[in-house]
Amino acid sequence: MFFTSTDGGRVRVIGAGPAGSAAAIAARLDGAAVELVEKSRLPRHKVCGEFLSPEIAPVLDRLGMLHEFLQARPARIRRMLLHFGRRAKSSGLPEPAFGLSRYRFDDLLYRGALAAGAEPRREPGPEPAAATVLAGGRCAADAATARASRLFGFKAHFTGPRSDAVELYFFSGAYVGIAPVEEGFTNVCGLAPQRLLERFDFDVDGLLASHPPLAERTRPLSRAMPWLYVGPLVFRNRFGARPPEATYPAGDALSFVDPFTGSGLLSAVMTGALAGCSAARGSSSSAFIFECNLLLGRAFSISTAFRDVAGTKLAEYVAPLLPGRFLYRLTRPPAAR
Repeated sequence: MFFTSTDGGRVRVIGAGPAGSAAAIAARLDGAAVELVEKSRLPRHKVCGEFLSPEIAPVLDRLGMLHEFLQARPARIRRMLLHFGRRAKSSGLPEPAFGLSRYRFDDLLYRGALAAGAEPRREPGPEPAAATVLAGGRCAADAATARASRLFGFKAHFTGPRSDAVELYFFSGAYVGIAPVEEGFTNVCGLAPQRLLERFDFDVDGLLASHPPLAERTRPLSRAMPWLYVGPLVFRNRFGARPPEATYPAGDALSFVDPFTGSGLLSAVMTGALAGCSAARGSSSSAFIFECNLLLGRAFSISTAFRDVAGTKLAEYVAPLLPGRFLYRLTRPPAAR
């Protein structure tokens, strides 16, 4: 389906990941001409938990992408297992979630944006843009960040026995998530401080083997790709910022929420779609930021507080007292509950 701009305005979207492609689709649905700028070759594997909350379905449906998403045959995830040191907590999810690789998810959204009529470019074109969506990804840690506390992400796909659960292991200030994705693969993805990774010379296999519950869980699995790394990372949001008018940050460029929540991809698509609509309609950038804060601010604050506790001994005693579904819902964007 193709659309024609109602007013001749042009929206420039920087970045064609989930947030950028969602923005491009939404802007086209609102009648704007769209220039979609992406320097990297797509699709590509990226460090990501590859967990998609069940609430992603209605968001993709509004973008006209739900059929393509289901055609990709994402794994269905029905349970949540949380491991805090020696203790574990299990619960069913309120609704089945999805597991789909970033390689496949990014590709289907990008193709959807092109099918909707977005114009792909490697560099911004000479034509002026009435509005710009910034969806180029997260900020790196700055030079002032202490070396030992800098965070790095890692990810690889594995073959072997898999379950219908998303599993999270918290230990030594790090955590590792394990979840099924499409075509029988299992995604193993984590985040750890530099001081911990340096103890293992950044050998993630050695890090997994050092934690007995993880070593036992991954023993029957076989790694199917090299480890991918990203970082240093910093958790940051722009909810208090005042971007220039007609500029709309989305996805990780707006708010890099702690990945353990499993709401990163949902937030990226939600804020991307909102940015695309706002840009196409000429809405105030401040009003856009305010609406995003209503959507994500509470979840960002709660996830930050939870992570400060999750890697400590205190979590082993507190977590079993909280219902699993309650922990899950605390980090959901309110509009997605």
